[in-house]
Amino acid sequence: MTNQTNPKRVVVTGMGAVTPIGNTTEEFWAGLRAGDSGVGEVTGFPIEDLKIQIAAHVKNFDPKARLRHFKRDKIITLADRYSWYAAAAADEAIAQAGLEAPLTSDPYRSACIIGSGAGGLVTFENAYRDLFIHKKKATHPLTLLRIIGSSASAHVGIEFGVKGPTFATCSACSTASHALGIARDYIRGGLVDVAIAGASESVINYGTMKAWQALHVLSPDGCFPFSKKRNGTVLGEGAGILVLESLEHAQARGAKIYGEFVGYGMASDSENMVKPTVEGPSYAMQMALNDAGLTPEKISYLNAHGTATTDNDLNETKAIKNVFGDHAYKLAVSSTKSMHGHPLGAGGGIEAVACLKALEENWVPPTIGLDDPDPECDLDYIPNVGRDLQVDYTMSNSFAFGGLNSVVIFAKPPV
Repeated sequence: MTNQTNPKRVVVTGMGAVTPIGNTTEEFWAGLRAGDSGVGEVTGFPIEDLKIQIAAHVKNFDPKARLRHFKRDKIITLADRYSWYAAAAADEAIAQAGLEAPLTSDPYRSACIIGSGAGGLVTFENAYRDLFIHKKKATHPLTLLRIIGSSASAHVGIEFGVKGPTFATCSACSTASHALGIARDYIRGGLVDVAIAGASESVINYGTMKAWQALHVLSPDGCFPFSKKRNGTVLGEGAGILVLESLEHAQARGAKIYGEFVGYGMASDSENMVKPTVEGPSYAMQMALNDAGLTPEKISYLNAHGTATTDNDLNETKAIKNVFGDHAYKLAVSSTKSMHGHPLGAGGGIEAVACLKALEENWVPPTIGLDDPDPECDLDYIPNVGRDLQVDYTMSNSFAFGGLNSVVIFAKPPV
């Protein structure tokens, strides 16, 4: 049973990140502070016949070194790379939260919601190569277990003794923020006390690059959100995972709180698979503000979806103006995708970590490569260099193919 009449407050007690500019939360944050770019030449497979030859790879990731609490050999054997990223980020978040398995005295009072927009695409490609190029008679016997889009949540849930709701979300680029919002609502309504939530993605392979370049939305040059020179996004990968708890549960065990999850909004454009609208993102942002009980002026920093595609950046700018009015021009906005690329379903989780670190350190990350802004994208997109700023509330936008919009708002920890 859930309690809708007296909703619980939900806080963040742990963060984990695997990204192209850092394989832990602190490395990632240091990369944002330095204005690092994770975009470089595609590696790991032949690229001679690819028109698009850049991506934002996760670099120097060693699963044996990162998966401290996991049965290393077992997960490395059973899982796809996207599950490795999720496991590493979850491991970091759980350690930061000071939790161990099981997460709660009643394991049915915990949840694990880790999504993926694509699941085990590396495994898919290897299986097809074995069948159609190497003419093998069968795929690897663990192929099915590796490709399943819910395998990351299952692996993490098993490792940490989660017996409550455990599943994956899949909503393209809104996958992580939908997972976070659902987990928050489960805690808020009293169904569980603790949740591991976020998303993971590992999609940079030959077949995926071919598919994305056929859609003509990838840039051959780099990821330049809100810039006049923007000409497409850059595929990224990684994972962003949070540990969420009810305020009472966190306080009872003396946990450090990094922020409060105060607002969540979602909406569907119901219009087009690839062309975004202004109305859907506007409604989702307003819904998140309403849910948090905030006026637009309260938001200090907005982590934009900011994919560097022509339509997305322009329509997101218009939507921000719709919702924030005059405050839109005073609001600090940036797209961290300019640094870590577009990690698809994992984006909302990675960007939530950026928002929480901004709250913690009162510093907001920049949009790099923004030397010549598009005149129609005329807000304060924090060009090239981050800045000190008193940050009390942060908003993070995730807008997906199919017009699937999800927005989250975090506040400083309760006093």
